Amino acid sequence: MWLAQFMFTPGDYDAEFHRLNDAIDAFAESLEGFVGAERWLSPDGKTQNSIYYWRDRQSLGEFSRFPEHLVAKKNYQRWYHSYQVVISEVSASYGDSSVPHLSQQASPQHD
Repeated sequence: MWLAQFMFTPGDYDAEFHRLNDAIDAFAESLEGFVGAERWLSPDGKTQNSIYYWRDRQSLGEFSRFPEHLVAKKNYQRWYHSYQVVISEVSASYGDSSVPHLSQQASPQHD
């Protein structure tokens, strides 16, 4: 399993942002390798983190090449004050199963 974390400090959103955001989310959800997403807000409320989970690197790559995604990345300064992307591979996910998590859907389990 792969994940892409998009951490950002929001700026001002306009109609073009919402159009692109909706198209990007719909495309991600249409991909067979898309597992799901989580969203977090920092304790001070200033930074957001959207985490997208993927079954494989190929699906993540396909998502990253989506034309609307490329347009949004090129114009990020219109809508965000700052951002950071972290791509990582999940090597294990485990627990007592009382807290369901997206990473348990397609990643190796810890022994």
